[in-house]
Amino acid sequence: MEAKAQARFVRVTPMKARRVVDLIRGKQAEEAVATLRFAPQAAGETVRKVVESAIANARVKADRAGEAFDASKLVVAEAYVDEGPSLKRFRPRAQGRATRILKRTSHITVVVAPAQTKERTR
Repeated sequence: MEAKAQARFVRVTPMKARRVVDLIRGKQAEEAVATLRFAPQAAGETVRKVVESAIANARVKADRAGEAFDASKLVVAEAYVDEGPSLKRFRPRAQGRATRILKRTSHITVVVAPAQTKERTR
């Protein structure tokens, strides 16, 4: 039984978040959490929380269905980062001009599933 978790409107650029998500895609869920706990990137903490939330969601789904739950059998089946809305800000420049600054946001999605159903098309 697969479970999904999302973090939306996270104030980290999608390009930087994708570097972190690429580290965990396809790994065991517990191994992914351990990897993210020591990742030096700033997005590592947010992605770790999303993975932990997906594991907790899988536990709740298993309890509701009356199935046995084993977190060690879960793998990160899908992990991707979509671009959210950008905050537009302005910075003063020379000779009275102004330049637009884009503060980008991300939508981080993680899907965990048991090892045998790892492959899934979206």
